[in-house]
Amino acid sequence: MVFRGERMTTLLEMRGISKVFPGVRALDNVNLTVEAGEIHAICGENGAGKSTLMKVLSGVYPHGSYEGEIVYDGATLACRNIRDSEEKGIIIIHQELALVPLLSIAENLFLGNEIAKGGVINWPEAYQKTEALLKKVGLSEPPATKVEKLGVGKQQLIEIAKALAKDVRLLILDEPTAALQENDSQKLLDLMLELQNQGVTQIIISHKLNEISRVADRITIIRDGGTVSTLKASEISEERIIRDMVGRDMAHRYPERVPKIGEVLLEVRDWNVWHPEQKQRQMIKGAAFNVRRGEIVGIAGLMGAGRTELAMSIFGHSYGRDVSGSVTIGGKPADTSTVARAIDAGLAYVTEDRKSLGLILEEPIVRNITLANLFGVSKNGVLNHHREQKVAEDYRRALAIRTPSVFQKAVNLSGGNQQKVVLSKWLFADPQVLILDEPTRGIDVGAKFEIYGIMNDLAAQGRGVVMISSEMPELLGMCDRIYVMNEGRIVGELSKAEASQEKIMALILKGSEVKVEQGMVA
Repeated sequence: MVFRGERMTTLLEMRGISKVFPGVRALDNVNLTVEAGEIHAICGENGAGKSTLMKVLSGVYPHGSYEGEIVYDGATLACRNIRDSEEKGIIIIHQELALVPLLSIAENLFLGNEIAKGGVINWPEAYQKTEALLKKVGLSEPPATKVEKLGVGKQQLIEIAKALAKDVRLLILDEPTAALQENDSQKLLDLMLELQNQGVTQIIISHKLNEISRVADRITIIRDGGTVSTLKASEISEERIIRDMVGRDMAHRYPERVPKIGEVLLEVRDWNVWHPEQKQRQMIKGAAFNVRRGEIVGIAGLMGAGRTELAMSIFGHSYGRDVSGSVTIGGKPADTSTVARAIDAGLAYVTEDRKSLGLILEEPIVRNITLANLFGVSKNGVLNHHREQKVAEDYRRALAIRTPSVFQKAVNLSGGNQQKVVLSKWLFADPQVLILDEPTRGIDVGAKFEIYGIMNDLAAQGRGVVMISSEMPELLGMCDRIYVMNEGRIVGELSKAEASQEKIMALILKGSEVKVEQGMVA
């Protein structure tokens, strides 16, 4: 068993690592030392170079494409590709999911590492091992379940189970809890501590400072591609981490705001949605809520509560079938039956899954930002490229998107900067109501503050903002009212004055009890 503060042998040293992309010096003489058996956290703002450093370590960026030296287990490490690093026991789980949606859980877990003899896969053994791995990460889905049937949070857990299927010595987790609810995050952190007790060394990149404080033995902070500090567990505090990350103190986590709330802007009544494939399964059940002008309204709930399904179904019936109910915007009935009609009605939706649904990754930033409002950069059906570039440049500056050019492909941006591009796209569409689904997932504290400021600005303009978030402190800090969902129903509503984490959880539990009682009566 490994204890915090115990002197351990050095497993990994990264010395003077520098990495240059066209127009950007992503890493500048970074140094990192990881002791055997420790959990070492890496923190920094989006674009600071955290993920780039781990891609250098894991062979995604091969030896020769960077400057500096890596020493692993006492020997020089010179990986040509990710397979080389995996053979050394270095396994990386990237922030963006890398699963094959049309394959089963079992097929994904052992893809490239099949349990086979003579070219024939032993499916009973594969399923048995899959069940054991899923149990470790808190999942109970059948091994034959296709990954595309699972939500983002469960897919992240599948990624972790896939790493555990290999002979891992150094496990790198890039924002592993970004897609998880609080309960699932705690289970994952418990799993990390359990793996540490089994001798697995771990590096975690995370923006959730409370999680880092809980599991990390040491933390290295990177800013603008360079190493700022390395702190021991006893030295870790949110104030110190934030100061080193952003180069300044942040007295307030959430920007101050005096709300000026007006009349009802958006009203949804008796909203019902059925599962797109499971005909007997109703996902949203008689949901009703409203948003006033100048108001930020939160939607809380555990994973599977139906928050994303509610938002997507309202925005152009993007999810589900047999969608019914009414939507009014500005007191007038609104047709939101297609995405184009929803946009015309004044709605915008920032998806939780920016990689698959929010961006065209192989297109440049400028194309992504103007995509939802091409009329704003065209005349008589002809694009004005000068106008398009100016719009993209304006949003690049306003949202502090870190990129050398708006013509850079979105795929080359960090996760947080990708999210800013998605947000820019919908801001340019000039919505009356902006629905934000996990808008700060995988984003550092500095960038979060910027996005909170944008939300406040929209509310100050008399627009309505709907915020779906798995982080209760975020909802409590930003929202004027909070609706609570459970099992597809809205089970409660709390004002800012009366809302608390305890009351939100009490409403969720009460909603579960009501569901059980209704089932018993039936």
